[in-house]
Amino acid sequence: MSAAEGTESTEGVRLQKALANAGVASRRVSEQYIVEGRVRVNGQVVTELGTRIDPASDLIDVDGTAVQLDQTKRYVMLNKPTGVVSSMKDEHGRPDLRRFTKEWPERLYNVGRLDAETSGLLVLTNDGDLAHVLAHPSFGVTKVYIAKVEGRVSPQTIARLTKGVELEDGPIAADKARLLDASGGTSLVELTLHSGRNRIVRRMMAEVGHPVVELVRRQFGPLHLGTLPAGRARELTTVERGALLTVARQAADEPRSDSADSAASD
Repeated sequence: MSAAEGTESTEGVRLQKALANAGVASRRVSEQYIVEGRVRVNGQVVTELGTRIDPASDLIDVDGTAVQLDQTKRYVMLNKPTGVVSSMKDEHGRPDLRRFTKEWPERLYNVGRLDAETSGLLVLTNDGDLAHVLAHPSFGVTKVYIAKVEGRVSPQTIARLTKGVELEDGPIAADKARLLDASGGTSLVELTLHSGRNRIVRRMMAEVGHPVVELVRRQFGPLHLGTLPAGRARELTTVERGALLTVARQAADEPRSDSADSAASD
C-alpha cells in the first residue's frame, strides 16, 4: 500500500513507526519530522501522521537523505588488502573475499572490483539493485585513489591527467587530479574517476611516464575508508547507509550516459 493511495487503510506501516524502526529517530521525534515537512514518500512531502507506507516498495527520505527500510539488506565496507582477488570464489585458488564475510549470515557480493595488487575500499552487499547502480560507470559514481608512483610528477602531468590521455581502448580523463607529495624518487597522486575500465589508474599513470608502485582506493561515492585497517570489514553506519542509498537513488533517476566502460577492476 503506497502512501499516495490514502491514509485510512489499516494496511502497511505507519510512517513514524517505519522511521523509528529504521533507526532514524524515536517515534516521537519522527512524528515531529513529518509535521515539519522534512519527510518525503516516493518524492512527495508527507505531513499527515496517519500516513501508512509499504516498506517493501515505498522510498522514504528525511531532509533529502534516503532511509533504509528493508532490514534484510546488508551493507559492509572492507579495506581489501593486497594479494586478495575481488571474488567470492576464485577458480584458481587464490585468496578471495570469503574470509572477510564469515560473520554475516547473508550471502554478500562485492560491488565492482579492485585488482589483486590494489588495496582499499570495497563495498560488499546483498542489495543487487544498489550494487548495479554503484558499479556501472554510466551512473557516474566516483572513486578516489591515492597512487604512489615512480618519479617526480610535475604540474604539467597533473593537468594532462585531467585533460585526458589516449589509451589503447580509447581516451580517458580523470575527474580530478592533484599532487599530494613528491620526495626522493616517488610521488603521491590523488585521482578521482568514475571510469570502471580494467586497471585504469595504473594504465593512466604508466601512459604519462609514472608507473604505479602502490595503489589504494580511499573513497567510493560518499564512503570514506577512514582508519579501517587493511583486512578488516565493518557494517556501514546508519549515516553511511543513508548517504550511499541517496547516491544510488539519485544516480538511478538521472539519464545514463553512453559509456563503453565496464565495471571492471581498478
